[in-house]
Amino acid sequence: MSISVIMAVYNGMNYLHEAINSILDQTFSEFEFLIANDGSNDGTSEILDEYVKKDIRIIVYHQENI
Repeated sequence: MSISVIMAVYNGMNYLHEAINSILDQTFSEFEFLIANDGSNDGTSEILDEYVKKDIRIIVYHQENI
């Protein structure tokens, strides 16, 4: 069984590591982690791109802020 975890973020770099790690540290590990970056301009994009390189469960969608 697999599930999807969805998170949206806008300029959340101060809390992003904590939020992402709390999902990745769950005991159930068979999930995909979809993160929508809503046009952040505070370094959030760079943090998300680093997580994508480290964990294949993470899929990031970058878009303009709407």
